[in-house]
Amino acid sequence: MGLFARVRKEWFIVGIVLVISAAKIGPSVGVKGGPLRPEITITYVAVSTIFFNSGLSLKTEELASALMHVKLHLFVQTFTLVFFPVAIWLLLKVLALTAINEWLLKGLQTVGCMPPPVSSAVILTKAVGGNEAAAIFNSAFGSFLGIVVTPLLLLVFLGSSSSVPFSSIFSQLFMTVVVPLIVGQVCRRFLRDWLERKKPPFGTVSSVVLLMIIYTTFCDTFSNPDIELDHLSLLLIVFIIFSIQLTFMLLTFLLSTRASSGFSAADSVAIIFCSTHKSLTLGIPMLKIVFEGYEHLSLISVPLLIYHPAQILLGSILVPTIKTWMNATQKSSILVR
Repeated sequence: MGLFARVRKEWFIVGIVLVISAAKIGPSVGVKGGPLRPEITITYVAVSTIFFNSGLSLKTEELASALMHVKLHLFVQTFTLVFFPVAIWLLLKVLALTAINEWLLKGLQTVGCMPPPVSSAVILTKAVGGNEAAAIFNSAFGSFLGIVVTPLLLLVFLGSSSSVPFSSIFSQLFMTVVVPLIVGQVCRRFLRDWLERKKPPFGTVSSVVLLMIIYTTFCDTFSNPDIELDHLSLLLIVFIIFSIQLTFMLLTFLLSTRASSGFSAADSVAIIFCSTHKSLTLGIPMLKIVFEGYEHLSLISVPLLIYHPAQILLGSILVPTIKTWMNATQKSSILVR
């Protein structure tokens, strides 16, 4: 694959680097009160656009076939929204004794609180040949659940900006997250045939809007001379994130492949990806709402910005290995019968 083709395929990752660089060069453009007016265009318009887009693209009508696999759904959602954040919280008790930047550590906790992503876990499950219907259900259901659970987890583990009362946070979440999502789903009911026929670029639209949010977040950081980030902390966070992903993927594999688990090999594939992947698309806007006014918001966002490409990279590398294991397991189960 040529350089141009690689850049085109990974344009979002390249975009993150470019918008952070642009924020470093000219932070005054995207700061609060600046020409972009992010307090309106980002806080309300951009965030609402992302969740309207999610509502419009979520194929909830296809989830009925996977609805009855309750044990699998319970495993995934419990692991993602209960075990994951608690395990990170315990890990941070140890990491707090190190010299790693405290705001990056807080960012690791926010990663643990995030719901599963709408797309990456489904794409990787499909690439392996796993239970795609279960992956779609858990990604969609986890996104809806995350709208309520994730802000609560963030407030429990990290608290909130003292300048923003809880009632204000949840009223803004309702207006910019819940309402656009519901409106998107209602519109989908009337536009379903047209959407299936035209296949609008939902992912691209959300990604472009997300780049705007990331840009303005880092503009706030670079306009504040008191905020510094040491490179050693950043490297350690990258190492910790890959270690967490590998450990949790192995843990979900071991738990879901036990003889007493009752899960098939295809189920285990969906569990591995859905339980360990975290949503950047839903996460960044939520952080923007819950931590409005935090001067260290961009540093808190960094681990999630790293986790997103890391989960795709790691998942893509492991697809052939997991696929080989699944095919071998399915063949052996057929022979046993």
